Amino acid sequence: MGETWGTAFMMGQFRLGAVVLALAAGSGAAPTHTLAQQQQPFFAGKTIQLIVSTGTGGGLDANARLVARHWPEHIAGRPTIVVKNMPGAGHLRAANFIANQAPRDGTVLGAIVPAFLLAQVLESSKGIQFDAAKLSWIGASTAINSTVYVWSKTPVQTMADATRQQVLMGGTGAGSYTQIYPMILNAITGTKFKVIAGYATTNDVNLAMERGEVQGRAGNNFNSLRMENADWLRDGKIRFLAQVGLKRDPAYPDLPLMHEFGKTDDDKRLLRLFSADIAVGRPFIGPPGMASDRLEELQRTFDQTMTDPAFLKDAQDMHVDVAPVKGAELQAIVSDIVSTPADVVARARQALMDLEK
Repeated sequence: MGETWGTAFMMGQFRLGAVVLALAAGSGAAPTHTLAQQQQPFFAGKTIQLIVSTGTGGGLDANARLVARHWPEHIAGRPTIVVKNMPGAGHLRAANFIANQAPRDGTVLGAIVPAFLLAQVLESSKGIQFDAAKLSWIGASTAINSTVYVWSKTPVQTMADATRQQVLMGGTGAGSYTQIYPMILNAITGTKFKVIAGYATTNDVNLAMERGEVQGRAGNNFNSLRMENADWLRDGKIRFLAQVGLKRDPAYPDLPLMHEFGKTDDDKRLLRLFSADIAVGRPFIGPPGMASDRLEELQRTFDQTMTDPAFLKDAQDMHVDVAPVKGAELQAIVSDIVSTPADVVARARQALMDLEK
């Protein structure tokens, strides 16, 4: 009798337990291991692909790889960041990929030379498939002025000399700074730069200059020069003609800005348009339409990386300048650039069209 009662009691307990589990399932409760999985950071176990818009070995590439080594330490889940180089079409190839093909969850990001901003404003290429203002701007590791320079053996001492004799400049693509700066200077100031296009990377342009195939180059920033070609600076192998930016670099206070060579206020205003995106620096971007919390996480962790002592130590050892710009500031700069007044844009387009005739 006791066994029968005990058995009945246990069966009752079993049925009660089954009812409780059923009710839990019906109410949406989840087993403990499922909750734990749901609470895992999004990036845990994931790989972030970082698309670089230049070839390997250049300043942007080295900078991107430096950031990629340290950034994961600050992202919850500590993902791996893998760098993939995607040069071509004056940086439009990489920009188009980020805007249209990259997943919008933060697993594909870009480190892209911001020349694509001008390409959009001027509609200088039919290959533009993005709106820069709608991209997700994460931050920039540095914003350093760009340059126009010649090899020291070239008999050109100043920009004025370049208005009197032809200077062969190496170029990598129609939308790149290597071609944009010489062309707009020719149009506005009367210089006689002749761009020898077709070099695959800026490293190829550098080698061509050393071999004497070309006499100069535009679009290389001070940071890249200090990192990649310190001997050029130390031994006086190049001669600067201008720096490109909105204000002079403190280390080169006597070197004129490109827009200062404009003869009229309208000229200077136009040349400033071609200088404005330098303030964007070396940006890290994501595709449009990223979830706000994901973008905020990437912005926050990027900012933390920029002040990480280990990152700063590596940057110093590599002679990489760190002068970060926050994502929100980049967004404001980009929105201003793409909203350039129509009259300025029209004159800029005409100037470039005249040169192509």
